[in-house]
Amino acid sequence: MTPWQGAAVFIAGIAAGTINTIVGSGSLVTFPTLIALGYPPLVANVSNTVGLVPGGVSGALGYRRELEGQFRRAVALGVVSVFGALLGGILLLALPESAFDEIVPALILVAVVLVVLQPTLNGWLARRHGEKDHIGAVLVGAFLCSVYGGYFGAAQGVIIMALLGIFLHDHLQRLNAVKNVSTTVVNLVAALLFVFVAHVAWLVSALLAAGSVIGGQIGAKVGRRLPPLALRVVIVVVGLVAVVKLLFFS
Repeated sequence: MTPWQGAAVFIAGIAAGTINTIVGSGSLVTFPTLIALGYPPLVANVSNTVGLVPGGVSGALGYRRELEGQFRRAVALGVVSVFGALLGGILLLALPESAFDEIVPALILVAVVLVVLQPTLNGWLARRHGEKDHIGAVLVGAFLCSVYGGYFGAAQGVIIMALLGIFLHDHLQRLNAVKNVSTTVVNLVAALLFVFVAHVAWLVSALLAAGSVIGGQIGAKVGRRLPPLALRVVIVVVGLVAVVKLLFFS
């Protein structure tokens, strides 16, 4: 790896850490960067997952104020995330890379639509069931999202934010804080699996880790200042960019 290539990976890590903390889908920056540098897709995916874990921890710490009072919620999501990420990581190693090519863009697009419709859906659920959280639906959805996150993970933050926003009655920033914990657990579990059973490009992962830690703090400072409407707009825009990129530029 040349110094310029190393710098590109480091900068991509900063961008990914920032994006992941605010909304999620930073892998849409780092994964193509690694592919462009000549790394095989599986090695790029595995090294990317390992490298972005410290950035997730950084972003979650940056949102620690919004996590207050959400311990039980975070633990419940964390538990299902562990099992989902393990299954997703195993699928990544066992299935051909093209297995999810068609479903992933559709899944992200559905999540974007749900984010847009979230206020309407919240009102409908409140009229039918009252102002209460739908924990069962959240846990089932979080498990499925974690399977996807362990497999590839691009824009998993968009998907989990749509899920949390619809079924939990809370401020969007507090939900974003829980999202950061959930996605970090997914990446950590998948990364631990990959370390033992897959080839990791350690220099790449180290550069991504260093950049993503910086990006996590940047994302927390920016994201925590966004009002709910602005955060929702960011989620929708990033999600649509993810869909276009996966459909036409992957």
